[in-house]
Amino acid sequence: MNGRRALRFLSLLILVSVGPWARSIGQEATDPFTGRPGNSVAPINIPNTDDHSSPHASEERMLKFKSETVVVLVPAVVTDKSGTHVHNLSKKDFKVLENGKQQKITTFEEVTASGSRPAQITNPPGTFSNLPAKGQQPVSITVIALDTINTPFLDQTSGRKELIKYLANSLDSARSLGLVVISSKGVRVLGGLNSDPATLIAALKKAGGELSSMETFSADGKALATFEAQPSELTGGISPGADPGSRLRQFILNADAVEGQYQQQRAIEDTMKAFLAIALSLSGIPGRKSVIWATGSFPFTLDSPSAVPGGNLSLLYERTLQALNDAQVSVYPLDVRGLVGTSLMADATYSGDLSGPGLADAAAGRNALQNSTIASLKNFAEMTGGHAYYNNNDLAAGFKRAADDSSSYYLLGYYADHHDTKPGWRKLQVQVAHADVEVHARTGFLVTNATIDPALTRKADVDFALSSPFDSTGIPVTLEWQPATSDSDKKKPAFTLHVPATNVIDEADNNRFDIDFIAQTTKTGAPPANAAQTVKGAIPDSAMPKIKAEGMIYKNALQLLPGTYQVRFVVRDNLSGRIGSVTAPLTVN
Repeated sequence: MNGRRALRFLSLLILVSVGPWARSIGQEATDPFTGRPGNSVAPINIPNTDDHSSPHASEERMLKFKSETVVVLVPAVVTDKSGTHVHNLSKKDFKVLENGKQQKITTFEEVTASGSRPAQITNPPGTFSNLPAKGQQPVSITVIALDTINTPFLDQTSGRKELIKYLANSLDSARSLGLVVISSKGVRVLGGLNSDPATLIAALKKAGGELSSMETFSADGKALATFEAQPSELTGGISPGADPGSRLRQFILNADAVEGQYQQQRAIEDTMKAFLAIALSLSGIPGRKSVIWATGSFPFTLDSPSAVPGGNLSLLYERTLQALNDAQVSVYPLDVRGLVGTSLMADATYSGDLSGPGLADAAAGRNALQNSTIASLKNFAEMTGGHAYYNNNDLAAGFKRAADDSSSYYLLGYYADHHDTKPGWRKLQVQVAHADVEVHARTGFLVTNATIDPALTRKADVDFALSSPFDSTGIPVTLEWQPATSDSDKKKPAFTLHVPATNVIDEADNNRFDIDFIAQTTKTGAPPANAAQTVKGAIPDSAMPKIKAEGMIYKNALQLLPGTYQVRFVVRDNLSGRIGSVTAPLTVN
């Protein structure tokens, strides 16, 4: 059956009268984030933006703010010199500076997160929800991400051993901890947020590694790929009378550099999509979260906070960084390689002449690669409010620091200056008027058109939410299956989606709303079938009390042949860019 006809929305019923339009959709040929071939879904006819090719965000076009009330939230961890959290500070004790200019703090809260695991929601039969836990009490959450994309195979094993050691000796059994693996095939969950240490240890022992794509190249080839250098810059050049061995080595290095640059682009894409999936899955959980990134390198050279990877990957990177900040996720990179040596004398894989003229250049290239890796991990950690750990074989301290930081912090907020239309990195600095304290907060945030205009990533956001391994929680969504009716050889299983009104209605703008509803069905052996509908309008003031009490209710039906399906529903608030999704099985008899 044609995928365009396999799924059909039949009706729309919202608590207020609006003028919706609906459109069934098929598959696109390219990924909206990267422009690469793939099974993308294009629910709304919004053109892709492909002008994010500059190496630094400050070189993008001038900003166009869509709202004058952009709130910047900054979680700040305050400790004394011994690392003990400092409590009972007031708003007047803090200063927040953006690019050196003091900002007016409009929201302030001291947050003490619950140290126990979040209480799980039990849904009635036929009802499914993306709500991760009951209530809105912030919970101290730590997610450990084992990175097999950017980590040498042998170091993946040593990293797992350190993690098992930490879980066995240091972790509070009541603490909320998740465990995922980042691989070239996506993100895989080894343990949910309610897993106990024993379960996680057992999963770690069974977890296999993956040969990193960059591991197939020599260290010198990786250095060339990273810095986009020419082979002569590493080897010192080949004179006309050079021996054939030197010429062969240069040829191999050149091939390594070309192939390495291609694989590096794939590593950037896979890594950023993994972080985006994690951020969107945690976005609906209140409070600051820590992600411990057990890795061996950063996928591109982050020479400054304003740096972005080239081409379409910059759009994905900017969206990922924004999603991490919006979800209050701080990343703690842990270099699982431990102490790293760059000496050519101790490298059995080095095939060059140890006494030749290119030795110094080769050593310099390797040192530059190691220094670049450390600097990039540090920059990325500080940009998200985390801390990087490297050149240390004892990783337990890094695990403990990341877990502790989300237990107690201050949440500061201020309104961004929408008159400042210069794109790039906005430097943040949080100061506390107390001696002998240390403040740990993200060092800034990227402001680009992709981060302030939700329309620019509309297609890509929906496509990603449909294919993500996790449900997105930025908008709470509850699904209820209703009795099905018959239509010839097809069935019409009905459904109801419940969305809290406060998540999708802009009361500051005449109660306006603009929501995408998307469904995708998958069935073994059949291509996905997709449909989408956009609902927009404004709610009268007289109807707002009822809407707030009951939420937005969207009713519709699918039209399917008998079979067993998996259905993912995606709801996107186009005014803010927030997104929620819920996945449910469906059997059509």
